[in-house]
Amino acid sequence: MSRNTLTNETWSRLLPILKQLGIYRKKNLRKTVEGILFRLRTGCQWADIPSYFGKANSL
Repeated sequence: MSRNTLTNETWSRLLPILKQLGIYRKKNLRKTVEGILFRLRTGCQWADIPSYFGKANSL
């Protein structure tokens, strides 16, 4: 199972929207967004998010 939930096409459409909303363009923004989507999809606790997505307190 792939951990990536965003295709390149979806990400290319989402990124300008995030920038327009003033979301800070940090180094791993895509992984951060994917981590948030992972949590929403699975319903897991923030502390249980796989480290692949970054630290839970950074998401």
